[in-house]
Amino acid sequence: MKQPIVVIIYLAFMSALLMRYFYYAEGHKPVVIVHGLFDGPRQFETMKLFITKSHPGTPVYMIDLYNYIFSLAPLWKQVEGVKRAVLPVMQGALEGIHLICFSQGGLVCRGLLATLDNHNVHSLILLSSPMAGQYGDTAYLRYFFPKLLKSEVFRFCYTSVGQKVSICNYWKDPHNRDKYLNASSFLAQLNGETAHQNISRWRDNLLCIKTLVMIGGPDDGVITPWQSSLFGFYDENENIVEMKDQDWFVKDVFGLKTLYLRGALKQYIHSGVAHTKWHSNSTVYYESIDEWLT
Repeated sequence: MKQPIVVIIYLAFMSALLMRYFYYAEGHKPVVIVHGLFDGPRQFETMKLFITKSHPGTPVYMIDLYNYIFSLAPLWKQVEGVKRAVLPVMQGALEGIHLICFSQGGLVCRGLLATLDNHNVHSLILLSSPMAGQYGDTAYLRYFFPKLLKSEVFRFCYTSVGQKVSICNYWKDPHNRDKYLNASSFLAQLNGETAHQNISRWRDNLLCIKTLVMIGGPDDGVITPWQSSLFGFYDENENIVEMKDQDWFVKDVFGLKTLYLRGALKQYIHSGVAHTKWHSNSTVYYESIDEWLT
C-alpha cells in the first residue's frame, strides 16, 4: 500500500511544480517585498493589494523575517536569512522576479544581489532606502540612542559591538569619515568605499538587474539626508553631494554609472510623503512602481 501512496504524492508534487513553472512563464513575475526597520509583513498589506489589483494573478511574497525589534540584527545576517527565503521563489520563476525593498530593507536587498551569483531579479525597487548612508537626529535615532546627539553616535557605531546593530551598519558620519571607513562592515564595502576582493563580483551581480528604481522625497522625516534614497549624501560640511558627483559613481565602482548610462536607472521624487506612508501611498505606487512590475 505504501508504494502507491508515495507515487501519488510524488506526482502531485511534480504537477504543482510544473503548474507553477507554467504560470510564471506566462508573464506573472513574482514580487518579493522586503520590509525595513521596526516593521514586518503586516505593514505591507496595502502594497500587496495595489499589486494584485493592477497585476491580477501576480504572486506576492512578503518576507517574514527579522520583524520589528529583530530588524536590529546585523545586516549581513539579515542578507543570509532573506537569501534563503528568496531562493526558492527565484528557482520557481523562469522569467525572473521583482524586488520591492523598503527603507533598511533596501540595503538588505542590495547585499542580497551583490552576493548572489546568477540571480534573476528584473526590477530592484528601492523605496525610501538610505543607499548612501544615514546621518540624522530623527525619531528612530532618539528611540535607539535617547541620550546621544547625532554627532556622538559614531562613538558607539564605529566599534565592533556597534557593528552588530543594523543601524550602525549604515551610519555614516561625514565628520568622521576615516573612522567610518575603518569600522564599517557593511555599507562601505557595499558601495565600494573600501577595497575588498569581492568588489568586481558584486558589481557584476548588480549589473544583472534590468531596472533599478529609486524613490524618495524631502518630507520623509527619517532618511537623512533624504537624498540618500537617491544615492546622494553630505560632504564634510553637510552640503549635499548628488549621486552623479559621488566618487563611486564617477569611477563606476559598483556599477551605478553603468546602469545610468544603460538607461536602467530610474529616480522618482515625491513631496508630502512621510517615511511610514510610502508603501501605502497610491500615488507613489501608480506613478513610480506599477510599470516596473511587468
